[in-house]
Amino acid sequence: MQWRGRRQSTNVSDRRGGGGGFSGGRGGGLRVPIRAGGGGGIGFLLIIGALWLFFGINPLTLLGMTDGGGNAPTRTAQGPGVQGTADETDDFIATVLADTEDVWNARFEAAGETYPEPTLVLFTNTVSSGCGFAGAATGPFYCPRDQSLYLDLGFFGQLANDLDAPGDFAQAYVIAHEVGHHVQNVMGTLGETQRLRQQLPEAEANRISVQTELQADCYAGVWAHDVYQDGYLDDGDIDEALNAASQIGDDTLQRRSQGTVVPDSFTHGTSEQRQTWFRRGYESGETASCDTFAGAL
Repeated sequence: MQWRGRRQSTNVSDRRGGGGGFSGGRGGGLRVPIRAGGGGGIGFLLIIGALWLFFGINPLTLLGMTDGGGNAPTRTAQGPGVQGTADETDDFIATVLADTEDVWNARFEAAGETYPEPTLVLFTNTVSSGCGFAGAATGPFYCPRDQSLYLDLGFFGQLANDLDAPGDFAQAYVIAHEVGHHVQNVMGTLGETQRLRQQLPEAEANRISVQTELQADCYAGVWAHDVYQDGYLDDGDIDEALNAASQIGDDTLQRRSQGTVVPDSFTHGTSEQRQTWFRRGYESGETASCDTFAGAL
């Protein structure tokens, strides 16, 4: 991705190295499940992520994690993707966020609406969000209550090294996916899906969650379409995003962590589904093509 020397967003809040004091609030975060560095593996994190998403149970309680505090650690770029200094990684993130702002501001303006730009919060280890206290093991997530994205940069190293999804555009896809949840929130989709999930049995609630995640993937594809039209993509970028979408599919994560696949427990969609919906948004360039719910709402 051609990102150097371009506009950077000012909507980045750097909380790395600070304490993560508890802010209250329960649930609501939408996240990419990952494997903790020394924890119980992807399957365990899928379980605790579901507990937080559907029941408001703080996953840090289960992980035994506490307030971060202390001094800021030395930071380096982690894993294949954006390589170099920590400042370069920060610049890359701010540029990708600026791209999402440009794309969604233009699309909302064309529809006669205003796009409220989200904040991207960088943190280390733990963070306090409007949706509660979260840790790096939770993975990147969006909190609709404070309209903010949360990211511990260590995730990019895990994405490349643990999940076999290297590349700068794989990283950009993760950010664009979380911004897709913000678009859903602004459009009222998130509130409706959360209301429905609270009323449905677990398997059906999971199905709504999958549809929500796949739409965010499709919106990330729409963003990628516009970035391509602006001439900022390199050969292989879309392949990097599609590979990342595949590696974080529920079936792939479950097969890797526990050797078996339990479809009724899926909350983000299969590898094939995630690739399909990202590609649909990218190829069509139309948000109207991202109706993953097909009359369910």
